[in-house]
Amino acid sequence: MIVHPAAFAALSAVLIIAPGLDTALIMRNALVHGRRAAVSTALGTASGMLAWTLACAAGLAAVIEASATLFTLIKVIGAAYLIWIGVTTLLASRRGHRSAAVVATPRPAMRARTAYRQGLVCNIANPKAAVIFTSLLPQFVSGAHPSAASFLLLGGLFTAIALVLLESYALAAARAARLLARGRVRAVIDRLTAVLLIGLGVRLATEHR
Repeated sequence: MIVHPAAFAALSAVLIIAPGLDTALIMRNALVHGRRAAVSTALGTASGMLAWTLACAAGLAAVIEASATLFTLIKVIGAAYLIWIGVTTLLASRRGHRSAAVVATPRPAMRARTAYRQGLVCNIANPKAAVIFTSLLPQFVSGAHPSAASFLLLGGLFTAIALVLLESYALAAARAARLLARGRVRAVIDRLTAVLLIGLGVRLATEHR
């Protein structure tokens, strides 16, 4: 049985909007690739949260959180993925800076499925999500042996809140990107977001539980 759903919703909103890997990636895609990429990235992130919900209901998230080997493996994969995105963005920015024609030409739009995949992989490959789901959800389920249905309902609520907040964040960041679309400004944004993603990847790889 679920208890204190309003408190759970409020706490979920705080955790979702707090700066982290997901919001950094959404911001990067909004500023670099625009509205469609940002919205698709947010959808991918929400899908990752839904996957963690299913894992929590099945008991897999607890296994990952308890296993140092699995936790480290997922952490390394997630960190490597973020660093790879950051490095490729940085290299593309430098190539564009060397060519005035490239700077003057509109950037090819990122495919929606590519942005979706980035959001999905970034969230699933973040072992901190396992910690959040295994520590947060049980606090709002009563009974010594909570049912999988209770975890599914809470996880579904968490995902729904995340979808609304992250999509709103994506749209706001995309609107800001249109104001910063000049070539020089865009190049600076590319480099800043690339460095941010690389830094987050390094932090994820080196931090402890």
